[in-house]
Amino acid sequence: MNRRKEMVRALQISAGLFLGFLLTTEQILTKGWLYNVDHHIQRMKHYSIHGFASHVLLAIDDLGLRWFTATVLITASVLISWRFKSFRPLNLSLLALLALNGVVGASKIFFGRTKPRLFLDELHQGGMSYPSGHAANALISWGLLAYLIYTYTKKGPFRGIRFYWVAALFTISMSIVSLIRRTHWFSDLLGGLLLGGSILLALIAIDRFVPSSKQPS
Repeated sequence: MNRRKEMVRALQISAGLFLGFLLTTEQILTKGWLYNVDHHIQRMKHYSIHGFASHVLLAIDDLGLRWFTATVLITASVLISWRFKSFRPLNLSLLALLALNGVVGASKIFFGRTKPRLFLDELHQGGMSYPSGHAANALISWGLLAYLIYTYTKKGPFRGIRFYWVAALFTISMSIVSLIRRTHWFSDLLGGLLLGGSILLALIAIDRFVPSSKQPS
């Protein structure tokens, strides 16, 4: 598949994911079936987790922590940029962080949804629950890192090893922990994943749009 086809395909998937985000938002605004799913999960019995298990859950939850993922992503992109004599990996990572804070951050402020721990589900109340920044951040950061490693090391030390499954595992695990710890509604996580995925694919489309001698065609 050539670069143009890859770009078009990435844009199509990005648009589809963004449409999914809009439909999820519509369900929350109209208190549709997805809203009912949120509250069904909320009414389910939750067990208190203490000790070592609690520390494990917190560690998994940190996989979506912005400062942690940003540090890993920027460090890796600097190393890849230096190794392959190209600023593109670093520029793409910085653009990802700007999009994450601008689009996802602004959405959270706009909707102002309260968290399930408060046993209150209201919009425009100063909450920061929807869409989940942790979910979007995990998918964008780990997904972009996997893309950079694969794209720029195809002929390097990693020999084209795909790390997408690692990004998926990190993101799904973090989302499950968020449900267990009641830090987000289910629709928060779904909306965050859809919006984050849309941004990630848009970034990949941008990267495929401009040719580079440092990348495989």
